[in-house]
Amino acid sequence: MAILACIAIATRRGGRHMTAAAFCVAKSSTGPTTSTTSTRAFSRNSLPFLAGSTCFGGSSNSKVLATSAASLISSSALMSTTATQEDVEKVAAVEHPSYEIISKDVVTEYGAYCTMYRHKKTGAEILSVHNDDDNKVFGITFRTPPTDSTGVPHILEHSVLCGSRKYRTKEPFVQLLQGSLQTFLNAFTYPDRTCYVLASQNEKDFKNLINVYTDAVFHPRATSDPAVHAQEGWHLELEDKEQPLTYKGVVYNEMKGVYSSPDSRLYRQSQRSIFPSNTYSVDSGGDPKVIPNLSFEDFKQFHAKFYHPANSRIFFWGDDDVKQRLDLMDEYLCEFDASPESKPASVVEWQKKTITEPKWETHPYPVGDDQPETNMVMVNWLLNERPFTPTEDLIVGVLDHLLMGNGQSVLYKTLMESGLGSAITGGGLSDELLQATFSVGLKGVQAENTKAVEELVIKTLEKVLQEGFSEEEIASSMNTIEFRLREFNTGSYPKGLSFMLGAMAKWIYDGKPTDALKFEEPLVELKAMIAENGDAVFKDFLKEYLVNNLHRVTVELAPSKSLESEELKEEQDRLEAIKSSLSDEELDDVIKKTVELKALQASEDAPEDRATIPSLELADLKREVTEFPIEVSENENDSGVTVVRHELASTSGIAYVNFAVDTSGVDYNDIALLPIFTRIMTETGAGEYTDVQLSQRIGTHTGGVGASLMKTSVTPDSVPSYAIYEGNNMITKLSIRGKATSEKTGELFSIFKLILTEANIDSNKKVIEMLKETKSRIESSIQGSGHSYANNRIKARYSVGGFLDEKMGGITYLKTVNELIKQAETDWDLVLKRLENIRSAILNNATCRSGMILDITGDKAVMDAIKPSVDEFLKSLPGDAVGEKLQDYYNTEHPWATKAKEEMATIAPLKDEGFVVPTQVSYVGKGGLLFEEGEKVHGSTAVVSRFLRTGYLWDHVRVIGGAYGGFCTFNPMGGDGIFTFLSYRDPNLDKTIDVYDATADALLKAAEELEDDPEALATAIIGAVGDLDGALSPDQKGSKSFNRWLLRQTPEERQQFRDEILNTKASNFKDFAMRLKNMKKSSVAVVSSKAAFESAAKAGKVMELKQVL
Repeated sequence: MAILACIAIATRRGGRHMTAAAFCVAKSSTGPTTSTTSTRAFSRNSLPFLAGSTCFGGSSNSKVLATSAASLISSSALMSTTATQEDVEKVAAVEHPSYEIISKDVVTEYGAYCTMYRHKKTGAEILSVHNDDDNKVFGITFRTPPTDSTGVPHILEHSVLCGSRKYRTKEPFVQLLQGSLQTFLNAFTYPDRTCYVLASQNEKDFKNLINVYTDAVFHPRATSDPAVHAQEGWHLELEDKEQPLTYKGVVYNEMKGVYSSPDSRLYRQSQRSIFPSNTYSVDSGGDPKVIPNLSFEDFKQFHAKFYHPANSRIFFWGDDDVKQRLDLMDEYLCEFDASPESKPASVVEWQKKTITEPKWETHPYPVGDDQPETNMVMVNWLLNERPFTPTEDLIVGVLDHLLMGNGQSVLYKTLMESGLGSAITGGGLSDELLQATFSVGLKGVQAENTKAVEELVIKTLEKVLQEGFSEEEIASSMNTIEFRLREFNTGSYPKGLSFMLGAMAKWIYDGKPTDALKFEEPLVELKAMIAENGDAVFKDFLKEYLVNNLHRVTVELAPSKSLESEELKEEQDRLEAIKSSLSDEELDDVIKKTVELKALQASEDAPEDRATIPSLELADLKREVTEFPIEVSENENDSGVTVVRHELASTSGIAYVNFAVDTSGVDYNDIALLPIFTRIMTETGAGEYTDVQLSQRIGTHTGGVGASLMKTSVTPDSVPSYAIYEGNNMITKLSIRGKATSEKTGELFSIFKLILTEANIDSNKKVIEMLKETKSRIESSIQGSGHSYANNRIKARYSVGGFLDEKMGGITYLKTVNELIKQAETDWDLVLKRLENIRSAILNNATCRSGMILDITGDKAVMDAIKPSVDEFLKSLPGDAVGEKLQDYYNTEHPWATKAKEEMATIAPLKDEGFVVPTQVSYVGKGGLLFEEGEKVHGSTAVVSRFLRTGYLWDHVRVIGGAYGGFCTFNPMGGDGIFTFLSYRDPNLDKTIDVYDATADALLKAAEELEDDPEALATAIIGAVGDLDGALSPDQKGSKSFNRWLLRQTPEERQQFRDEILNTKASNFKDFAMRLKNMKKSSVAVVSSKAAFESAAKAGKVMELKQVL
């Protein structure tokens, strides 16, 4: 919802409408992905680890909402909640002759002093937000509503970053990635707008990035050079007249990957169906069948029409000088004249509710030969035909949470427990566009049950309308939202980015940007409405916008085993028809252009062009490692438990707690059940609490509770730091995480103990639901993120840790989940016994205290306030405080490692494997051992592997090969010596492996060039240092400090590693290249289609094939 959009950037698990295709390459060890960016705050997963709700405290008989846990969050990190006139007058009171001040405002909730400027000459609007955040953010957004599905806004988003008037290299964006300290660098294509966003903590770097981005959007090379459109969008490729004609292009192949995902097809068809007559009826990302219809002329005209300053919204955030912001923008804006027609030409028209009788649509989706033929069903509503007020935004968001906020919310729970499907689709409210929608359904549905899914959705909503919501439900949802708003925890994303996307939810439609971010007044108003009218507030909205709303379309996807081959043949027939229509001269021209494009892509930028890219110098870097506070208390209060504390300057009154319990005693044959066991702890109830009651208790007193498995490889004392070791030493813990205000930490600890000792394990139906949901998630993920599964598979062949990751989360795990479903359905007593054995092993009376770690992050006031609660918690824990010492797994082989080594050769054999799924693209992986046991890994390897990722592999897999991503992974601190190559949404297979095989020679050549190019070497070092120094939230600082302690890293070792990075030499590149050339035991893992594997086999790349889907 718009008012809370500023925190929606965080990760979510569930399926949502695919609203923003992102040119996402920044800071990723596993490479680029197309991300979906939604500016909604109420997704149950909008904060990464909040498995439970957060809600108001108070008696269940209370007629008025009591003081909330959220409201107890300290205001020390926030401003006053009421802005005085004096506050507003102080707002960045900078005047500038080129601008007029439209408004001043203070978003006191986030301490943000906002000034809205309008550029006098062009009409460009600038929202300047000044505060003390050193993680500075800049963004420029254009309203770009398309009229067709050629993907022109998406292709343009890629293309403008391929050189510009001032910055003349082919890929300035890549040069920035290579040598910047950026904390965020990306671009997003929404259905109606395109955003270019960057962030940096270094002011010089920040201004460099702004200059490159601004020149790129206003003066791109792409509008004068058709080669950019051909490379990033699409082109016909032919190298020999006897060969078949093919389509190539980065966006073209990206979207082929998107359309290979059944979930993506469902969301796109759903959006089209409920917006039949405005811009949302077409795909701004591009339909692969339509993308080749985009001409270069149309591409140019789209830029000319929408990329004028008058149609831009420019955003600044942070502690930099406001006048310098305005001066910098004026340098670019002053070149343009006014364009009064730009804004009106980009207005997004409202979709009227023209559907007077609910509709049903059926479309096919591709399935593999061995994949069950089940359907997907999603019911979709268009909600509003006018803008919601801030309070209405809040009401709709809370209603969404009441219905779909977590697994115990009424609509979500009813659907999952119905047995009609295996997993939820949709997920509820989506409100990042002009008009909000609501979508929900199931996948894994038998054909005969599709109508029943729609009926169940409608009947459940009608029942809720009749019965209403309890006070506990309302309080829970209200406080969930309030806690998240007040905490403003955006995880690894810059706060300014979340603030900008939140502001844009109103601003892009000509509303007041700060209206989307202020929550205090709407919250007070809504609480008053609830106090007066109770649940009628939400029932009225439920009735008007869902139950009585006939603008509803149910979209069904039906399985088709022939669709993949039909679409492939359709493309081939189209290309054959094009080829047959071309004369010899025209074919020669296609061949010529193919050769010219590849030559351009392979060519080096001229030195004078590279010199145009602004860069930092090594002297700009911080040479010291940032250390975080840590205090370790072993056997605290004679409890047998180790307590680790991280006292920070401020955590706004919140305690972030991680309670880790050792799992080494769990039988190896049962470890595949651990991911389900951790879900059981919070989702099936505990002790006297049902699942709903437990969720409400978690919410009443905390900011969320979740459980997960933590597995960390550790270095034996006899092995030097950063050396390769056998990998048999691990720390494995069940981690219960939660957060609460200091006043509520006692309740948090009580809940921890409850779910650890009394979780309702005997939940047959619920466990089967979880397993089926897991199966559905893995199947969808393999098709959409095959590179990560290929990576897991490769690493499983070489290390115990990699094998366990594969066993509990890779392709192997899919088979295990299928077996567990069958076992749970036919022999529940056996599964229950295994789950009970897990808990018994974890809570072994003699040893469990020895393996317990309580990790707390908070400020001094928090630490002082929660000490009595900590003492009480330690006393209450199960186990003998003077029991046996747990084995030292830093120096003793972990029992899981012993068993894993016995299985590795048969389950993850050292051979080239291909995993067959229905897809139009490939995910190509190859890897092996760069270092052997006993060898020390030098810090320079971080520089070299990053150099390959942003250089050679980017150029040859992505730019020349046409894949959406090409990259590599190597963890210098991992201790396993494994190096992997990976590609993402790749049109090639065998040719990509050839690129990997040529890497060593290319790196040797680069090493020679770096000997004579100290600036290029410095650029590589700067980029690697930037990866080390991201901005962290308070809980992330605590987590990082804890992990360092767990790994037994010393500050001196960390500083040595950083020094090695800073002192990287060209000779280190040569050393790395020789290791690549002599890589040990290399092997291949690829996720692709049967047709692609057959083609690769003809080219000599033969793999053992396994049908996955």
